[in-house]
Amino acid sequence: MNTPQGVPTLGTHPTAGSNPSRAETREQLASATYDLLVVGGGILGTSVAWHAAQSGLRVAMVDAGDFAGATSSASSKLVHGGLRYLQTGAVRLVAENHQERRVLAKDVAPHLVNPLTFYLPVYRGGPHGATKLGAGVFAYSALSAFGDGVGRVISPAKAAAANPGLRTENLKAVAVYGDHQMNDSRVAVMTVRAALASGATVLNHARVTGLRFTAGRVSGAELRDGVDGVEFGVNARLVLNATGPWVDHVRRMEDAGAAPSVRLSKGAHVVLRRRAPWRAAMATPIDKYRITFALPWEDQLLLGTTDEVYEGDPGEVRATEADIDQILDEASFSVRDEQLSRDLMTYAFAGLRVLPGGPGGVASAKRETVVNEGPGGMLSVAGGKWTTYRHIGRTVLDKLARLPGDSLAGDMQPVGSLVRRTPLPGVANPNAVAHRLLADRTSGVRMDPGTARQLATHYGSLAFDVARLVNEDPALGERIHPDGPEIWAQVVYARDYEWAVTAEDVLRRRTTLTVRGLDDDAVRAGVEKVLAAR
Repeated sequence: MNTPQGVPTLGTHPTAGSNPSRAETREQLASATYDLLVVGGGILGTSVAWHAAQSGLRVAMVDAGDFAGATSSASSKLVHGGLRYLQTGAVRLVAENHQERRVLAKDVAPHLVNPLTFYLPVYRGGPHGATKLGAGVFAYSALSAFGDGVGRVISPAKAAAANPGLRTENLKAVAVYGDHQMNDSRVAVMTVRAALASGATVLNHARVTGLRFTAGRVSGAELRDGVDGVEFGVNARLVLNATGPWVDHVRRMEDAGAAPSVRLSKGAHVVLRRRAPWRAAMATPIDKYRITFALPWEDQLLLGTTDEVYEGDPGEVRATEADIDQILDEASFSVRDEQLSRDLMTYAFAGLRVLPGGPGGVASAKRETVVNEGPGGMLSVAGGKWTTYRHIGRTVLDKLARLPGDSLAGDMQPVGSLVRRTPLPGVANPNAVAHRLLADRTSGVRMDPGTARQLATHYGSLAFDVARLVNEDPALGERIHPDGPEIWAQVVYARDYEWAVTAEDVLRRRTTLTVRGLDDDAVRAGVEKVLAAR
């Protein structure tokens, strides 16, 4: 096991060209008047900030915690069309989701979004028959113009050959279709970088403590830095509340009597070490509406998800023992018991879906985006899907341009003129990047193939910037934990280029050490040592 004793010399100074310090960013935020202040650095707020900065607006974005530190990094990691939406007749929605999914995978983030084959097992006595599911996956693939192949039905024997962990008792057939997956935290931080590159000023771990008002209109926000407690303010012509599960809390800063606009649904997941290769994901129908997933992800097996009403503090959401029991029990419908041992569990997490308020159960609720304008002119937006986050950002930007009064329209490019396929930073073929990393001998340190692959699929061409740190200090090429692919250079890079402030920022969201169960005390102490060196 690595120990932190050798860590203090690693990355003791900010690297050249690194992001501004927190003090510099605070000064910049406090000394200017912005066209748009986005409160909330989840994927929705980040998307709006990115598109607004692209359109020519002066944009600031702040978050009380880490970027994508809550709901946006607690998803099922899927970029998908939404097969279950076909059941409700939402054909146009599925087609639109497919279009956005394929643009992400082909043009915007091919280094971060990966194709994944899905198996839909049909068991005797299950909620759906083979004919229905076969027709469903064919229609699903047709709506994607067969870009991922033709949805079809295969035999249990063929499916089991690809996924030895598949339970075959009472298995009648398996429907097959294609979608994509991602590391949501990495896509989020790359989108923040895209916003910064477009001119936005961003700061995480900065909590809004109140709103500023001018002549009865919201004109900015008061903030407290969560790192050193410094208080400061930001002036803005328009404030966008994109705080996800906290959206109504911020709305009540504007209007103490604001009625609830959303309801919350908790989705929990479990991560296990794999005992067998998984060449396809499992999507197993539990009932008429719900599907449980078993996904190969980050060399692990990701199981989930739950879907239940949540009425507690959003900051306290956790995967409970009851959640874990439910997830393992539902996974056992299609996964062999030896693959689901509690001894294999490395991590469990939960996030909150933000759904429109109203009657009915959360499992069948539509994943719509809720937009409200308050009496002081603050715009609040919440909800939606990861797959369509860019589309939601453009939709909100269009809404901003159409607001009455002191409209931003005269200062921004028309939304329709924005380049729809602007890539995220680091766009590259990850296979080519990994090959170049392995071929490079500049540092005199031979990079491990697993590390090269991990860098290529999490940073794209920016992996060469991480490798450059190793060239300058070969000690940074050492693994953080012997059982994981990450190296110490990634901690320095996260600190200097990706706004990592806490060990949790690094271990849970900039790397995969937490989800692999490798964030022991020694690793955590070493990471904190590097973070404190700036």
